[in-house]
Amino acid sequence: MTADDAEIIRELEERRFGAMTAGDFDSFAELAHPDLAYTHSSGSLDTLDSYLAKCENGYYVYHRIDHPIERISIVGDTAVVIGEMLADMTAGGVRRQLGNRSIAVWSRVDGTWKFLAYQATAKR
Repeated sequence: MTADDAEIIRELEERRFGAMTAGDFDSFAELAHPDLAYTHSSGSLDTLDSYLAKCENGYYVYHRIDHPIERISIVGDTAVVIGEMLADMTAGGVRRQLGNRSIAVWSRVDGTWKFLAYQATAKR
């Protein structure tokens, strides 16, 4: 891992969360790998298409997201981001406050980092 790789991943994470709060789902889709697996803290799993559909239809509305990063590990063409997702959001019409630990996985495909997987776990 180089410092440049870690900084690129940190910037991509900022862009990803910024796109979510701005409702800029085209930008989110550009960052994502077509095989995205997005696991919510509820245990439900979305593909890229199902997640985007829920966001575009207003099922998920992100009002605010803080996302402190604890660690970025890069091995070959895979980056794993360990951190938190602290959010004020609406899910299915219900306003919620999230306090999650999270793992985001990025994969370098043809020289470009793509958001491949996400796992959120509610903090107790």
